[in-house]
Amino acid sequence: MKGLVIKNTGSWYTVLTDDDQLLDCKVKGNFRIKGIRSTNPVAVGDRVTVGEGNWITEIADRRNYIIRKSINLSKQSHILAANVDQAFLVITVCKPETSTTFIDRFLASAEAYRVPVILIFNKTDLLNDDERRYQQMMIQLYETIGYECHAISAQTGDGVDALHSILQGKITLFSGNSGVGKSTLINRLVPDANLRTADISDAHQTGMHTTTFSEMINLAVDGSPVGTPSWLIDTPGIKGFGTFDMEREELTSYFKEIFEFSKQCRFSDCTHTHEPGCAVLKAVEDHYIAQSRYQSYLSMLDDKDENKYREAF
Repeated sequence: MKGLVIKNTGSWYTVLTDDDQLLDCKVKGNFRIKGIRSTNPVAVGDRVTVGEGNWITEIADRRNYIIRKSINLSKQSHILAANVDQAFLVITVCKPETSTTFIDRFLASAEAYRVPVILIFNKTDLLNDDERRYQQMMIQLYETIGYECHAISAQTGDGVDALHSILQGKITLFSGNSGVGKSTLINRLVPDANLRTADISDAHQTGMHTTTFSEMINLAVDGSPVGTPSWLIDTPGIKGFGTFDMEREELTSYFKEIFEFSKQCRFSDCTHTHEPGCAVLKAVEDHYIAQSRYQSYLSMLDDKDENKYREAF
């Protein structure tokens, strides 16, 4: 029988079959020797075939996925989710602070796998005046590049209602650093989700992991057309985002504004690091490209050296 993987606990997968059964399934070992260099050959969002004994025997072709480098295995990947319509990257400018490097790495990876991203700036209720101004600068930066941004407070509910129409009829991946409030936001959007939340670590001002597995949550949206359910995919909070399997020459195209200026470079193989006649370097100098975005681009170029994984920023 065929179905949708809606939960992954590491070794077990919950599959919602096409006839609305929930099955706890395992993966046949041969998936791990077919050149799939991934810590999780089956991901939440996959369409699969389940055989006797509730073994997953086949994975349907994916239309897209979000992938990151495995934390402990530098030459393997970890698929966050497959077959998604969009991703919500939840960001906080304080408690904890989400770095622009992390944001840009996520955006570049999403561009590579054709997943639209919407930036959700959470915890607006905690901001002082300086932090509020900084958040507005970040929103202006990313909106200018072409990314949709929303400022919300999952705790108070401010701005959350505007998200419902964006989620309607879509499969949406929720991601972000540990502690940015993804679980609180999902609980606000889906009151019966009852996701566990945790306080920020006072000692380090970093998030404590509250989600230990990936899971799809059905979102009942008023007015949703019949046959087009809305799904949220909650993923474990991540402290760093290592990029995987990106070639240097492709990287430019994953930064929208850098790609546009690169068309004016003197050399077609320009790396935008030192070459004469580089339109990208000129655009950075003239502030048409943000210094933070250019530094993120350079850091990802560096990833090709020794297959580096950057844990924290």
